Amino acid sequence: MGSSIANTARRSEDPQDETGNRDPFSIPADVKASIRILVVDDERTLRESCASVLQMDGYNVTLVGRGEEAIETVKRRKFDIILVDLYMSQTSGIEILRAALTHNRDTIVVVMTGNPSVTSSIEALRAGAWDYLPKPFSATHLQVLIGRASHAVMVARETRDLRLQLMKQNGHSDKIALIGISPLFRQAVDLARKVAATDASVFISGESGTGKEVIAQFIHQHSRRSSRPMVPINCAALPEPLLESEMFGHRKGAFTGADREKPGLLETANGSTLFLDELTEMSQALQAKLLRVIQDGVVRRVGSEQQDAVVDVRFISATNRDPQEAVNAGALRGDLFYRLRVVPIKLPPLRKRPEDIPLLANHFLTYYWQRHRQMGDRAPRLSEASIGFLRSRPWRGNVRELQNVIEHVAVLSEPDQVIQPNDIPIYDDATDWSGEGTLPSGLLDEAFHPAKDRLVAQFEKEYLGRLVGRAGGNMSKAARLANIDRTTLYRLMDKHSFHRDEAAEPPA
Repeated sequence: MGSSIANTARRSEDPQDETGNRDPFSIPADVKASIRILVVDDERTLRESCASVLQMDGYNVTLVGRGEEAIETVKRRKFDIILVDLYMSQTSGIEILRAALTHNRDTIVVVMTGNPSVTSSIEALRAGAWDYLPKPFSATHLQVLIGRASHAVMVARETRDLRLQLMKQNGHSDKIALIGISPLFRQAVDLARKVAATDASVFISGESGTGKEVIAQFIHQHSRRSSRPMVPINCAALPEPLLESEMFGHRKGAFTGADREKPGLLETANGSTLFLDELTEMSQALQAKLLRVIQDGVVRRVGSEQQDAVVDVRFISATNRDPQEAVNAGALRGDLFYRLRVVPIKLPPLRKRPEDIPLLANHFLTYYWQRHRQMGDRAPRLSEASIGFLRSRPWRGNVRELQNVIEHVAVLSEPDQVIQPNDIPIYDDATDWSGEGTLPSGLLDEAFHPAKDRLVAQFEKEYLGRLVGRAGGNMSKAARLANIDRTTLYRLMDKHSFHRDEAAEPPA
């Protein structure tokens, strides 16, 4: 092992391979110096050889030759990585491993052994070992393994620092859509930060659940209008007459039930920000009326023939449709769109930012554990396999879907539990009808036509629930997704006793 130290050390000075590509697991020198490594082995030559390699690489290394001393050391000091021999006299490596993880569960423990076996490796991994290093091993093998472990330590530190920073900024809010390191997402956030200081209109587009309202809140909170609350309105949630009255207000007697003067949300948002969510669902007539307000700053309430108010409002709009396609299809007026889209921001779907999934999942797990559990209970944690599983999912519901899944996990987990993939509830959009056991119980005991009717009814009911939930309660959007007219959709909902508010998921 010692003969390869010099060559390995020289390679570590330049983290590039023979092809000139930079090593993705290269660790900056200052980070290496901050990583504390404990080497535990009763064989003096081996532990000193390991220390020599690691110290030449720039790590902070401590050596211990006895198991009892190692346990006392991990009780007093915190180590990022522990390299421990599995078979030692008096105190075994498994005991040291368990003691280390009891006092600091974030420690990465690598076990070494000269007598490798399937049984011993499984026992070590079940006890919480990060990896397994069979003896004899070369200096290069040691450096590669410790380099991987150091990279994991570095990423964990960055994640922890980012989470703490965001918690300070957001007051432990569950609106964490601004958590992310992916280039596409950071580009959107940087653009939002730049435009926030201005009064320019912003048009946010992105799939449902990507965090459009959270970005709008971020822009408002960093603007000169932040002393007043942002005023949101969902253009898809209200029928046209009610939406007009809510936005523009009304005069007394303007329609049946208008028994008093009422200012609209445009007047309420004077000096602040109006967030127009799902703008493409607004009718053409209301779009024309809104355009006049944007151009002149003058509001006329429903039933009024005079100028009722002059307003100074900043507009932030959002849609889960492609806005240019909405203009081409006639759902969105082009002149209104170009007025509101001074600065466009497009939010990427979660499937295009997989590197953000571990950050989001861990943040949600911490947040919902604290929300649903008593203080002092040790929070569960996601295993590497679970992180890999989450990263492999399509996440059609984006961040909102991930949030709901992790809340489910937090509610059902035990303190200090290591979450495995089979603990994570995932529901696919498509149902697998192949194989036995997919038909409802007792179905084959019925005649064909009654069995068919029962199965169709079950399908319709489940399909409607998921459809309306996916559409966020927007009946027009639900009908479009299902490629049916709204009359048919309402008839099916009445047939299965659905109420719109019960079938819809709450908006983000």
